[in-house]
Order: sequence, then C-alpha cells, then structure tokens
Amino acid sequence: MNETPKEAPDQKQPQGEKQPPSQKQAQDGQQGPKDKQAQQQKQPQAEKQAPKKERAPLVKRTPRLLARYRDEIAPEMMKVFSYKNKLQVPRLVKIVINVGLGEATQDIKLLEAAQGELAMITGQKPVVTKAKKAIANFKIRRGSSIGCKVTLRRLMMYEFLDKLIAIAIPRIRDFRGLPDDSFDKHGNYSFGLSEQVIFPEIDVDKVMKPHGMDITVVTTAKTEKEARELLRLFGMPFKKAA
Repeated sequence: MNETPKEAPDQKQPQGEKQPPSQKQAQDGQQGPKDKQAQQQKQPQAEKQAPKKERAPLVKRTPRLLARYRDEIAPEMMKVFSYKNKLQVPRLVKIVINVGLGEATQDIKLLEAAQGELAMITGQKPVVTKAKKAIANFKIRRGSSIGCKVTLRRLMMYEFLDKLIAIAIPRIRDFRGLPDDSFDKHGNYSFGLSEQVIFPEIDVDKVMKPHGMDITVVTTAKTEKEARELLRLFGMPFKKAA
C-alpha cells in the first residue's frame, strides 16, 4: 500500500538567530543621527509655512450714551458749571446692582435663580453676598448666602444704563419719576426697583419669585447739584418739582 507522505513540520527559527531587517529598517539604519535631526527640523517648518485663515477684525462699538457724553453732555456741563478743563467734568465710575434674598437661607434655589436672572440682565456673572453678622429674628447665620451683586464698569456700564433708562424704567406701572433726593454727599445716586420683570431679558413665565434690586450709580461729582445735572443730561427721569 502506498503511504501518504507526511508534511514536513514548520521549521521554526532558532531563538539565537535574528530576523533579517526590513527595507524601512535598513534605510533607518543607514541614516545617521544628523540626518534624523534634519528631518525633524524640516517637519515643523513645513507646518509653519501652511497658509492660515485670516480672521475678520473685531470692531468695538461705542455705546450710545458714551458717545453722547463726549459730544453733548461734557460740553453742556462745562458751560453750566464754568469748568476750565475737560477733566473737571464729572463722569460715571461704576454701577452696582444688588439683590437681597433673605429667603435664600431656607431655599438655595431662589438664590440660584436670582443669579441667573441678574446675569442675563447685566451680561456679567454675579457675586454671592454673605451675611456679616447673625440675626436670630430672620434666621440668618453669619456667613450664610443672602443675595448677589454685580459691579459694572466702562462699556458695560453705559450699555446697562442705556437699557435701564430707555427700556426698563418706562415699563414700571404707574411710574411718576425717580426721587431726586437720593444723592449722598459724594455725588452718588441710589434707587430701588420693585420687580425684575421690567427688563426684557426676563421671561415672566419662568420667574420663581418676584424680587427687587438696589441700583447705585457712582460718579466723580463733588456736589449733589453736579451729580443731579449729570444724570439728568443722561436722561434719568426724575420727578418734576410741583
């Protein structure tokens, strides 16, 4: 009987012998360390030479009230008070918006909602205010969160003041003017708003609880008369004298 020939087993390479290098490895072996460094230096240069997309230039828009202050209000103030230098004319420094929520000690969600609404109104993230001392009657402990505030300066200050005078204040029910006796000795003006829904950014259906806010306009005016005239020229609607 014819026996079928057995297949020869695979010949395994002994462990002591090394496999022949591939073509790529042979090329890398022929290159010296200087050639490798030259190739590494060429790669970043090629990346730098790639054309970059040109971005459109950012155009900064001057707020309307700031342009009005430079063109109309400052010259008018110089005529009324006989200033000899433009630097003597009073100007706005900052606007501080403060929201007090004593109920936030019982429900922290009220404070979070007030922070979100104040951020939408001002365009800036509010800072949480803490209680400086404990008040037992109101169940407030020292260091507990009781509100939030925002300090606006420069361009954002003028944008907020323009929105406040032109849009928000006219939406107050039965509005008869802001009090003109709320100035301090340093030329700063403070007043309060009873509801936050007068601002167009606030959706009435999503408001958890109506709350008011205190607004302080800080100026460089040295007297109450100068500060009142400055804000009147900006368009602040004060009560008319009877």
